[in-house]
Amino acid sequence: MRLVLQIAAALLAVVLCWQAIVWVMAPPRFILPAPLTVIATLVDEQHYLLTNAAITMVEIILGLMFGTLAGILTALLVCAVPGFRQIVWPLMLVLQALPVFAIAPLLVLWFGFGLASKVVMASLIIFFPVASAFADGLQRTNQDLLDAAALTQASPLATLFLVRVPSALPALGSGLRVAAVFAPIGAVIGEWVGSSRGLGFVMLQANARMQTDTLFAALIILATLTIVLRFLVDALTRRLTPWAREA
Repeated sequence: MRLVLQIAAALLAVVLCWQAIVWVMAPPRFILPAPLTVIATLVDEQHYLLTNAAITMVEIILGLMFGTLAGILTALLVCAVPGFRQIVWPLMLVLQALPVFAIAPLLVLWFGFGLASKVVMASLIIFFPVASAFADGLQRTNQDLLDAAALTQASPLATLFLVRVPSALPALGSGLRVAAVFAPIGAVIGEWVGSSRGLGFVMLQANARMQTDTLFAALIILATLTIVLRFLVDALTRRLTPWAREA
């Protein structure tokens, strides 16, 4: 609740500064619309905006699911299979080093202008932070726990799932928190490159028509979706790792 109040206070400060700039400088509406104008646009175009927001949200959720699953499986293989890290990790680093905009046109070309290319884009952005955080957590398991598992003659597979994985869940939670913020980026970039719906499409159309109020309205909805998703992921990770609460 304290964090929610802090975010609300920060947003209120931004809106007040925004309104003050509009009052003092009086910029044209297509340069910087007033906050009340943006709110009016949110109300007047709510069906259009929410319909496209629902499409973007589906892309984000699917990308988060597939990217998280791929990251978890990769991290498990890195920890369980000797030599797998040396083969896969350089490829992951190269993939992460590529600019998102550089591969977005290729993904649209390969997977089409529909849902698939946006989900793949979101999954790729999410994959690396989840895989990196979880693999790091798996490899940093407390040595005393590993020694205790060895005394029970537990198999490597049993040690992985009964000792390493529970110990690495807080690290996985950290990766998921980062992924929740990055997921909308992949979906929107995919919509910018090629789509006929979604918040990214709304932004492009509004920018081309100099409808800055609609552009701001779409940004507000996207930011709201991101914050809500971040809170949901945070709540989930806290429930999965109740012993790892922050002080």
